[in-house]
Amino acid sequence: MAADPAPERQQQLVRVVRQDCGSCHGMRLGGGLGPALTPQALADKPVDGLAATIFHGRPGTPMPPWRAMLDEGEARWIAERLLTGFPELPASR
Repeated sequence: MAADPAPERQQQLVRVVRQDCGSCHGMRLGGGLGPALTPQALADKPVDGLAATIFHGRPGTPMPPWRAMLDEGEARWIAERLLTGFPELPASR
């Protein structure tokens, strides 16, 4: 199993999910153009399937592949966090 991304990269990934993914899945990840990404909505989804969707996208849907910006381990890290409740963006100073 791959190691978690470094703390600085984790912050970058939280920003990507909250801003880029949030533009379709809702800023609170509660759904929008794309489905909700809350732990309740994803409860029956396997982490490997979520990671694959993040990394490869969903052909024929608006869900793009993120493999140009993430590696597979980072996609899995995001999927694991989505299943447990995704972190908020740190407060701006």
